Amino acid sequence: MGKVAVGADNFLYPMPMVLVGANVGGKPNFLAVAFFSAIQMKPPVLAVSLNKIRYTNDGIKENKTFSVNIPSVELMEAVDYCGINSGKKVDKSGIFETFYGKLETAPMIKNCPVCMECRLIETADIVTDNIVFVGDVVETYTDDQYLTGGVLDLIKTNPFLFSVRDKKYISIGERIGGAWEAGKNYK
Repeated sequence: MGKVAVGADNFLYPMPMVLVGANVGGKPNFLAVAFFSAIQMKPPVLAVSLNKIRYTNDGIKENKTFSVNIPSVELMEAVDYCGINSGKKVDKSGIFETFYGKLETAPMIKNCPVCMECRLIETADIVTDNIVFVGDVVETYTDDQYLTGGVLDLIKTNPFLFSVRDKKYISIGERIGGAWEAGKNYK
């Protein structure tokens, strides 16, 4: 049986969920986002794609900073709330306990296992509905409980994914093999 054409679509999912943070109007605001990516590892650079109408955009442009916070499964309802409610209509500044790092203008979430503080280095208006914000990761913050041997342990952070086609959140599973190791025995 041959492959079936299903149309031009983006099937790069499920995607990790994050909360993008920015100060807007002097208050921290957070937006649930699944369209983001690491662009390079050293130095670390991230890209976040946000719809042009998003309230958070103004804060990123004004302060030239933003944060990318990786929530755990336990924060799923709060993350979803941040995704279905605009900061234009709802004050989201009190949802999470926040902190600031080196840049002093990128709000981060204390109870997220991983928080990345980013300096805006590029804004790309390359697609119809979205703006891509490219940020240099200035610092990453976590807690000791999420480290194994001094390295961030993905399983311990308990993140979740977004499956856009069926509109579901999915927790991650177990480790299945070692990267740059599993293929050594392939014949």
